[in-house]
Amino acid sequence: MPLSRSVFPFIAAMALVVAASNWLVQYPFAHFGLGELLTWGAFTYPVAFLVNDLTNRRYGPDAARRVILAGFAIAVALSVWLATPRIAFASGSAFLLAQLLDASVFDRLRRQSWWKAPLISTILGSVIDTLLFFSLAFAARFAFLDTALGREDGSLGFAVTLFGAEVPLWVSLAFGDFCVKMLVGLMMLAPYGALLTLLRPVDSAPAS
Repeated sequence: MPLSRSVFPFIAAMALVVAASNWLVQYPFAHFGLGELLTWGAFTYPVAFLVNDLTNRRYGPDAARRVILAGFAIAVALSVWLATPRIAFASGSAFLLAQLLDASVFDRLRRQSWWKAPLISTILGSVIDTLLFFSLAFAARFAFLDTALGREDGSLGFAVTLFGAEVPLWVSLAFGDFCVKMLVGLMMLAPYGALLTLLRPVDSAPAS
C-alpha cells in the first residue's frame, strides 16, 4: 500500500531526528565532567520514539512501520554524509530493531492508560537501541567494520572508570546515553499528552 501524503511530515521528522542524532553522537557532552559519560546525540534521539508513537496513534502500526522504513532509508543516507559509514550502519541496525519493537509494543498497549504505551515502548526500544548502536559503532570487537567500510578504526575501547570499575569508554557512553534517553523519554510524555486530542486515530477507534 502506498504511503499517504499525510504521513510525509512524520517521515521528514523521523529522518531529521535520526540524522541529527547520528551527527551529534560523535561529540561528547563536555560539561559538568560528563565528557566520558554522555554525547549530544542522547538528547535528540528519544524524539524519534515520540514521532513513532504519534504516527502509530494516528494511523496505526502498519503506517508507523512504513514511516520507520522510509525514515530509516533517508536517515542512513544522510548519516553516511553527516557522520561515518560505521555509525550509519550501527544506527540503521539499532534504529530498525528499536523502532519496530516500539511500534509493536505501543500497539499492544494503546488501549490502556494513555501514558503506558508511549512510556513502556520507549523504555524497551531505548534498551535495544543503546546496546546495539554503541556496541556496533564503537566497540573494539567490531573494529573490522571500519576496515570493511573504508575508514580507520573508530573504536572507543580504552578504559575509563565507572562506579569504581574500569570499563571500555563505549560502555560508559552507552550508560550515560541510556540514562538521558529515559529522562528525555519521560519529558516526551508531555508533548504526547498535549497532542492526544489533535491526533486522534483516523478510524475513530478508541485508543490511548
